[in-house]
Amino acid sequence: MQIQENISLLPHNTFLMDVSARYWAEYGSVEELRDLLRRFADMPNLFIGQGSNLLFTKDYDGIILHSAMARARAVKETRDEVHIEAQSGLVLDQLIEQLCDMNLYGLENLSHIPGETGAAAVQNVGAYGVEAKDAISEVQALDTTTLQPCTLTNAACRFGYRDSVFKHEATGRYVITSVTFRLSKKPVYHLDYGNLRDALPATPSPTDIRNAVIRIRQSKLPEVSQTGSAGSFFKNPVVAEETADKLLSKHPAMPYYKQTDGIKIPAAWLIEQAGCKGMKSGDAEVYEHQPLVIVNRGNATPEDVMTLAQSIQEKVKEFSGIELQREVIYI
Repeated sequence: MQIQENISLLPHNTFLMDVSARYWAEYGSVEELRDLLRRFADMPNLFIGQGSNLLFTKDYDGIILHSAMARARAVKETRDEVHIEAQSGLVLDQLIEQLCDMNLYGLENLSHIPGETGAAAVQNVGAYGVEAKDAISEVQALDTTTLQPCTLTNAACRFGYRDSVFKHEATGRYVITSVTFRLSKKPVYHLDYGNLRDALPATPSPTDIRNAVIRIRQSKLPEVSQTGSAGSFFKNPVVAEETADKLLSKHPAMPYYKQTDGIKIPAAWLIEQAGCKGMKSGDAEVYEHQPLVIVNRGNATPEDVMTLAQSIQEKVKEFSGIELQREVIYI
């Protein structure tokens, strides 16, 4: 167990905001997590992974907790599937690389997404037509009200688009300790999103898909190790068919995807069409290769980022009538 006081959070958030926390603690077991929750019971707490989907808007006057539990193991195997339990602190991309090496299908489309396994379940991360929920069979957690371990089924997690029960009524109640994924030994392809299929051989392996996804992401998105960002800043809106039809009548080339709950319109297209390309606020800027991303050009403040985000929302609303929702969480 590691506990530090008055620590800079600069290395712990991918937006590279130079704010601090009153306490930072890292735990290597469920027992250490229990101990920390008891010792700091009267203090606000925040659990983070790599800090890749949030924006610290100010110093955090509480304790930030991070899982150092980072192992994975097979817990069940059938003729067609393998169930892998991955601990919450394991970097998601490292896990996916291991699974691809094992020739297991299910998570390869999520390659190169920053973050750790526990946070990936909270956010239900997704890319190229796949979401984490598609492979999650169950989530193991510590119930903070009883300090006892528990298991939540996929259904109990109430996964939605970049959403889960852990972001709503279960916020603060459950601390994810591991996630169990159901992976296929047989090829299961999801290649029809974007130009992924065009970058692959006829019968690609998980590693082929992973490598193609990484190449595409690197061509469009900044490397968080080099340029501060939180990845996609806004969610792709899902609108009523009537709303989509009105936009299509004015913009026939508008890309869209039919969903069971409506029509999904790429937020990046809306942002670019609304004239937001190249917009800046202080040292925060709309990324030139992907307008869905806001980057920190070096010395951006939280206010710079929030001001720019609000300006983008206003311009998109004026252009389309659609109100963009943030994917990034403000702390």
